[in-house]
Amino acid sequence: MDLIGRFHRACARAAPVKATPSALAGSVASLTFDDFPRSAWTAGGPILDAYGAKATYYVSGRFCGAREDGLDYFEAADLTSLTSAGHELACHTFSHLNAARTPWAQLQADIAANARFMQDAAGLPPPRNFAYPYGDLSVASKRRCGDAFRSSRGIYPGVNRGRLDLGQVRAFPLEARSYDSAVVAAAVHEASSAPAWLVFFSHDVSDDPSPYGCTPAMLRTVLDLLRDSAMPVVTVDRALDLAGV
Repeated sequence: MDLIGRFHRACARAAPVKATPSALAGSVASLTFDDFPRSAWTAGGPILDAYGAKATYYVSGRFCGAREDGLDYFEAADLTSLTSAGHELACHTFSHLNAARTPWAQLQADIAANARFMQDAAGLPPPRNFAYPYGDLSVASKRRCGDAFRSSRGIYPGVNRGRLDLGQVRAFPLEARSYDSAVVAAAVHEASSAPAWLVFFSHDVSDDPSPYGCTPAMLRTVLDLLRDSAMPVVTVDRALDLAGV
């Protein structure tokens, strides 16, 4: 990331745009997949099901049926299959736009286009939650997306507890390029010490993942740790229900 991007992200982290008290009675976790490559469902879905876990998939409509950089992306029929299985579909803009660098009018139109895509492809209502493509945001986009969605997830690691920053929900990467089982275990331990919301994000799920994806073994490791900590794995929207926000 360049210096401008770092500056915008640092300022946005410090901006108290949508800080909301959490009423969680116990810790919960959410697993999220961005874009999403089809393997996040075809390979990741059965693993989630084996653990009774529900995930949130952040959809960018332009990826539907696409193959880019060696990855096959979701198909329209996958949207119905996911929601029928109890998973959540959320917004990642239609064109995968950088929220820190895109004028709000253009970003807003692209978000609306994504909602239309999901309606046309699977008869879905407008998504309630959002994730910033590339993890990039500015104070202005954080404020605007905070108004437009129930939550907006970033990529800044940390446990969400106390006053939740719903304009930039913290999340730990579950990505091959940076995976460290000790960091994952420490995050689960920290979240289980007092009521908190722990979020992970990834992309594809494969034995040979992209740098931004994870292996099935990595996914199972996280799910084992969460199960051992008695931490239910729920969608982002369900976690917000439990937090009373």
